[in-house]
Amino acid sequence: MYGLFLLTALWVTSRLWADPAGRVASLYSSDPAQVQFFLAHSVRVVLHGDFPFYTDQFNYPDGVNLMANTAILALGIPMVPITLLFGPAVSFVTLVTLGLAGTATAWYHVLSRHVLRHRPAALVAGWLCGFSPSMLAHANWHPNIISQFLLPFLVWRALALTRTTRPVRDGALLALLVTAQAFVNEEILLFTALGIGVFLLAMVAQRPALWRSAWRPLGAGLAVCAAVAGALLAYPLHVQFAGPMAYHGLSDAVRDYGNDIAAFVTPGSATLGGNQRANANLAPNYSEENAFFGWSLTLIAVGIVVWLRREPLVRALAATGLFFAVLSLGERVSWWDRDLVTGPWELLVRLPLLDAVVPTRFGMITSVVVAVLLALAVRRALALRVPDRRTVRTLTGAVLAVALLPIAPMPLQVVSRPAVPDFITSGRWRPYVGPEQTLVPVPVPSMGNTNGMRWAASANLDFKIPGGYFLAPRNGNTGDPGQFGGRPSGFGDLVQQVARTGRADRLDERQRRRSLDELRHWRAAVLVLPVDQPNAEPLRRTVEQVAGPGRRELDVWVWDVRRLTEPRGPRSRATAR
Repeated sequence: MYGLFLLTALWVTSRLWADPAGRVASLYSSDPAQVQFFLAHSVRVVLHGDFPFYTDQFNYPDGVNLMANTAILALGIPMVPITLLFGPAVSFVTLVTLGLAGTATAWYHVLSRHVLRHRPAALVAGWLCGFSPSMLAHANWHPNIISQFLLPFLVWRALALTRTTRPVRDGALLALLVTAQAFVNEEILLFTALGIGVFLLAMVAQRPALWRSAWRPLGAGLAVCAAVAGALLAYPLHVQFAGPMAYHGLSDAVRDYGNDIAAFVTPGSATLGGNQRANANLAPNYSEENAFFGWSLTLIAVGIVVWLRREPLVRALAATGLFFAVLSLGERVSWWDRDLVTGPWELLVRLPLLDAVVPTRFGMITSVVVAVLLALAVRRALALRVPDRRTVRTLTGAVLAVALLPIAPMPLQVVSRPAVPDFITSGRWRPYVGPEQTLVPVPVPSMGNTNGMRWAASANLDFKIPGGYFLAPRNGNTGDPGQFGGRPSGFGDLVQQVARTGRADRLDERQRRRSLDELRHWRAAVLVLPVDQPNAEPLRRTVEQVAGPGRRELDVWVWDVRRLTEPRGPRSRATAR
């Protein structure tokens, strides 16, 4: 079974494996570049002792709070040998592949050995947990979100606390799992805790007597877990919420991400029955298709609940899945992109911790619930005592085919991306850039243009860059609400507009002076423009108005601006004379 999961993951990522450095998931390429940057940061943590939770290697000089930006240290540090040998692009594709296969394997292992104890049923659940439409959507860009291989162990050990006779040991074990997951993805950890909590409430509501026997071991185990995990995570969480460049809450644009009701009955774009164009308005974007079960699986899941409705476990799972499906609709409930009513998420969105949640992702909890319901139905069907067992097996297989074939995983769609310039890979930049200076890519790195981040990652972050793609407090004020990117940049916006429109206007003295001030603020040493950058010629003419004539080196235009940006103190003036 484990080999099947790995082969399927390789099938899904096959087009990326064909050229890891030159291909990226279609439609949007910013997140892979950010992850590659974080993988290079993990190398510096291991080899150079860099501070793991904050860096000024991008967005210089303000820097970036990495604890608040999911720096995937629990994934990046084990990947250091691969990153060093083959580069961060190969590490990225490796993480995506192992995230899919590892999640499916972990769910199969836990369900088959400790929960269902039925291999065919566990295989079905593991398959859907590892290769659900939501996992395939996030596989394009978010290896931290699809790396859910700790989740089944977290769920298993948390539920085991309700009947443990060794709460200290089991609480400490759960704390280690919680700590590890916190350095993979905190949002998924929060979802896991919420999902377990709602499920337990649904079980207790049906059988109050369960609470009388479970609350003592559960309370003791959770107290130990909180103490141990709290001690291990106290400092990282302090940096995240009170350290430099900490922010509180997400921007309104992301906080409003919700599923359309129709998304639950539509196959995902990355599946056999999916249609990317038809799904355009049913999810916030292609990477957030967090439901998309299709009509067949949705109806079969409802049928399973009706069939097994007498079982408290099934009712609790159904209540849990429905609860989070409703929350995933966001602040405005819509049907085929038409707003209907205000959603219940409107009542919760401003609560602490929940204000940093992307609501559409609650649909991933529903995906796991549907997978477990499907597994319970398989186990029950194959255990039926009927004269013709072969017919039962055939019918069960047919129902599974109808449910899962429309959402069978397909290879991820990819597009080509620009190669890292030879000027960077050959090290020709090194004579220009000192330890506390920056190399400024043109256009300046931002949410929509992350090529400069890939340049830095390919050089093991040996040079700093301004700007980048990250979450930070508005205007760089620690503690403010979050936004994508750092302080507003006049020079960055200027060259970005030229890159987008291809029009190079003459700059006035104010624009030129402001641009020079920003270059000094960044301690810029050199500006670098690839010769094959779209609209390279108008970009070159624009930069020359600020920094003077450029010089071509290898495959880039270079502007050595150290004479313009170095501090002009008494010593530097004396040296100039």
